[in-house]
Amino acid sequence: MTEPLEKRLEKAMAELQSAQEAVARTEHELRTASFAALSSDRAVRATAGPQGELTGIDFLENKYRDMSPQELAASVLEAANAARLKMNRHVMKAMAPFTQPSSNVPELKGFEMDWERIFGPEVLREDDGDTARDAQAAPAWRDAIGEEGED
Repeated sequence: MTEPLEKRLEKAMAELQSAQEAVARTEHELRTASFAALSSDRAVRATAGPQGELTGIDFLENKYRDMSPQELAASVLEAANAARLKMNRHVMKAMAPFTQPSSNVPELKGFEMDWERIFGPEVLREDDGDTARDAQAAPAWRDAIGEEGED
């Protein structure tokens, strides 16, 4: 037996209110998020802000002094791209609930997001690069830096 229209409308309004509150919380969290990443040579740590913008670069252990300009530039770009990718993936995870259909109100289908078009194809690739690197034994100096390269 189908529910009365008033009951279905009431459910839909409650679901919409809940979704609006969740969007507001997610939006606030995303506005304040940042992610840091290390270059593979551990010479540079870059931080990306809420819109993927570069908000910080740290040159670690004075390694840059022994690097050629090309090596340093490559390390900076690698760390910056990795930090931006972490932020993009975080946005995807945070927004994932809004892309799913409602279990209570079948008429609310969720939003379709083309993450590849928004962030580029690398955001959909497996995240095994960072995981494999993090699984390796870290030098003692890493104890002063968080798992994600953050203080």
